Amino acid sequence: MFYHRFIVLTCLLAFAVILLGAYTRLGDAGLGCPDWPGCYGHLTVPASEEHVADKRYLDQRALEPEKGWKEMVHRYFAGSLGLAILAITVWSWVRRRDDPDQPVWLPTLLLATVVFQAALGMWTVTLLLKPIIVMGHLLGGFATFSLLVLLALRTAPRRPVVVRNDWRIAGIFGIVILVGQIALGGWTSSNYAALACTDFPTCQGSWVPDMDFDEAFVMWRGLGVNYEYGVLEHPARTAIHVTHRIGAVVTLAYLVWLVIGVWRNVSALSGAAMLVGVLLLAQVSLGIANVLLHLPLGIATAHNGVAALLLASLINLNFRLWQRPH
Repeated sequence: MFYHRFIVLTCLLAFAVILLGAYTRLGDAGLGCPDWPGCYGHLTVPASEEHVADKRYLDQRALEPEKGWKEMVHRYFAGSLGLAILAITVWSWVRRRDDPDQPVWLPTLLLATVVFQAALGMWTVTLLLKPIIVMGHLLGGFATFSLLVLLALRTAPRRPVVVRNDWRIAGIFGIVILVGQIALGGWTSSNYAALACTDFPTCQGSWVPDMDFDEAFVMWRGLGVNYEYGVLEHPARTAIHVTHRIGAVVTLAYLVWLVIGVWRNVSALSGAAMLVGVLLLAQVSLGIANVLLHLPLGIATAHNGVAALLLASLINLNFRLWQRPH
């Protein structure tokens, strides 16, 4: 079915956008273009400052073509994703005329999400990498990808076998806990706190380093502040980093319990459960590697990508846990 295949391809495109967004953010290229949706007033990145038509942009930020291209490639892919989702939404409503079971509200919600995500992308630039906006943009990307995965599961030609189980609520809690941990990861990244601790399992050689929780989680600090490279003092960044580590421990413990429980009690879903387990272990390993190797760009980007795959695997597991007979 071409409709379903197109949705799957759009899932892959959304995953690519997540990776490109992480690569742009972690490569300190989030302000590579000081305007939106173009770059220094152009649809491509100017080759040099002499090619910038409106010199007022140069007063905001000196041109760095390498960073500008990272930002613009991300925008090109994100724009293509938006057009693909628009096509899926229109296509879904057209198909509804002949198929009363065709989902239409999920694609419509997906379209609304990607429109809001575009606004967050604009505000990320215009509000100078404000952490709450950057974190929201990250979560918006994950939400877009998750809704696409769910739509792909719902439109698959063959529906999974219905299984009787008592793990539905536990599965939902797994998603809630993982999304909370992803949000903490976004807050850590947007506040440049990933390297606040460079040792593991201790932090700065201590189990209880100097931390400032009062400043660490202030969500709004007013307008006109440039947040590139962060504005927090080291104790506040340490508090964010340590909180993310605690969240990782909680997430790991809960999801390991969930995976083992489903694997042992719902044999039909053992494969789906084990996929969650494998991605979970990969994600924890990448997180530890980020600390010990001092946040190499490739591993840090992979950490974002595996987080998205882990969330997708949990959505798949929950979809099958909640599958009911027609």
